[in-house]
Amino acid sequence: MKFGLIPPYQVAPVEDPEYAAGLARLTVELGFESVWAAEHVVMPAAYASTYPYAKSGRMPIPDAPLPDPLLWLTWLGAASPELVLGTYVVILPQHNPLVLAKAAATLDRLSGGRLRLGVGIGWLREESEALGTPFEKRGKRADEFIPAMRALWRDPVASFEGEHVRFQEVKCSPHPVREEGVPILVGGHSAAAARRAGRLGDGFIPLGGGAEALAALRKTMEEAAREAGRDPAAIEITRPGAPDLDTARAYQDAGIARMLVGCGEADLEGLKRTLGAFSDAVVAKLA
Repeated sequence: MKFGLIPPYQVAPVEDPEYAAGLARLTVELGFESVWAAEHVVMPAAYASTYPYAKSGRMPIPDAPLPDPLLWLTWLGAASPELVLGTYVVILPQHNPLVLAKAAATLDRLSGGRLRLGVGIGWLREESEALGTPFEKRGKRADEFIPAMRALWRDPVASFEGEHVRFQEVKCSPHPVREEGVPILVGGHSAAAARRAGRLGDGFIPLGGGAEALAALRKTMEEAAREAGRDPAAIEITRPGAPDLDTARAYQDAGIARMLVGCGEADLEGLKRTLGAFSDAVVAKLA
């Protein structure tokens, strides 16, 4: 099993260049495969939307610096040439898919194929409104944006015709390192997200809930994959979890390919102490 790190946004100066570079190097030193960057372009000072991953319905890091994920990961990738670079997650319907395809392909090419593009549809209506993107039908737009980006990555001259995105005979260069494009991992807690992962994803990031919720989402994803003529076993599952050996072993037994862990330490020395213990007790045994 692979292990990825969720940055300690709530306490650490992730926007500081020395800290970010040190985090990249420390992640590899401790045996982790990857770092996973979050995205919110703006956070409304007040919002009525419900955050789906906390009982309070409120996002736990409303005031934390959240650098642009692809730009931030470019910095980390330059600091540590072994580090895999993931997004957890890019809010896909808030982007122009052609612009995002260009940025992702550029980072993937510069990093030697190390980008893993986690995508979701978003939960914060007020952010979408501030950006001028419609909140409704965001799932349908994501369903089109994924194959549209893959066409740009794959074809020397690309065309796509959909309800929400269309282009004819355009070139988008550079292409990603892989011929099939940047791996796309679909994240979410809903059955719709699981179906999207089964139809379109290279991977699935099931969010929220315990073992029962995970099993239901996984079943939905696998059914959708088979209906689309795809092999469910080829869709890699990434899942956040508590940094302890019991959780990691349960994930490994369940066939989870990658476990994402967080740590609430504000400085790199504290992070090294806490994650060093996890690395010795868990990563070294299961990676």
